[in-house]
Amino acid sequence: MNSDLISGLDYFEREKGIKREVLIEAVQNALLSASKKAIGPAREMRIEIDSKTGEIRAIATLLVVENVTNPHDEIALGKAKAIKPSAALGEGIDVEVTPKNFGRIAAQTAKQAMMQRIRQAEKEMVYDEFKDRAGEIVSGTVRRFERSDVIIDLGKFEAVMPSRERVQTEDYNVGDRIRAYVVAVEIGPRGPEIILSRSHPNFVRRLFETEVSEIADKTVEIRGIAREAGYRTKIAVHSENDKVDPVGACVGMKGSRVKNIVRELNSEKVDIIRWSEDTKEFVLEALKPAKVKNVTLDPVKRAVLIRVDEDQLSLAIGKRGQNARLTSRLVGWDINIEKDETAKEAFAQSVSKAAGGLAAALKIDEAVARKLITAGMNSPEVIVGAEPQDIADATGVDLETAQTIFNSAQAEYQKGVSQ
Repeated sequence: MNSDLISGLDYFEREKGIKREVLIEAVQNALLSASKKAIGPAREMRIEIDSKTGEIRAIATLLVVENVTNPHDEIALGKAKAIKPSAALGEGIDVEVTPKNFGRIAAQTAKQAMMQRIRQAEKEMVYDEFKDRAGEIVSGTVRRFERSDVIIDLGKFEAVMPSRERVQTEDYNVGDRIRAYVVAVEIGPRGPEIILSRSHPNFVRRLFETEVSEIADKTVEIRGIAREAGYRTKIAVHSENDKVDPVGACVGMKGSRVKNIVRELNSEKVDIIRWSEDTKEFVLEALKPAKVKNVTLDPVKRAVLIRVDEDQLSLAIGKRGQNARLTSRLVGWDINIEKDETAKEAFAQSVSKAAGGLAAALKIDEAVARKLITAGMNSPEVIVGAEPQDIADATGVDLETAQTIFNSAQAEYQKGVSQ
């Protein structure tokens, strides 16, 4: 047992970097608990381990008495003097109480204690190494799955990517090499846990900081990120240096920089937007490539009303409203997008005015006049170029009424010619 214990202490100190004193203390505590079961209660019992020889002894401090009534706590004066000649009544003396069969118990207990202490030490090392690394990107290998959580091997330590931090459009397989963002190092029920994420907006931020030197050296600043992981990200950038194009710096030569980031994000769409302190200008940039017809700001409600032509509506809103949602998050204002009806309203007013004039000139109902205009017969001159049957078909009136309308148009046209 002694040689095995010394070998174990040497190995774990050398391979795991855990001090011998720490391991011995763990074994002593475990053996003390085991000793109490094997020996029974004993007064002030402790375990002593020789760090060089590995010898283990159970020691109890027993009280010297004339007549022993409690053998676990007391020792007779005669026996005490055999151990310590100067022993006196009422004195406490150290007595070895190591049982004969203690070697087998000690071997098993010592091994369990060392393994438990090593696991605890490794967890402490995880916390010490990663407690200041939150916000960094790390690389690891997918080791296994626990329900929908992904366990990632970082080398000396394991980390977990909870289901909430996964990108739902990505599939992971055991053995895959992946990069992820360190969200936090948390003290959980099982000790320190490294929490990783690939869906966090700051994962994209860190990728840009790694890929774009101008962001790393603060020439270009990321002013905001809005992300729907796996689908689309909008990132607003700005530079105080007028000679630096922040968007161009992030895109890179022939798109090389942003392509590397998009590749890491498994083809997630990335919109790089020029930030502006002018909310209206910022919104217009964020909604590109959609062409906006009109922007109305409500500073009190922090709301923006966007009007676009009908052919631009779906582009501005985006698939399942994604473009509008991300723009709202990026800008920090509520975004409402509507179809621009001003041209339609202007046309309707023009038709109404023309119908009123035609109805008055031909002495017909305005509804009939509106139908004539809709059919392209918007003046007496055009109407006289048609046939009464054409008028009947366009307005839904009978042929006799259509003839009357034709005659009125002819008379009105002749009046204009004569003038």
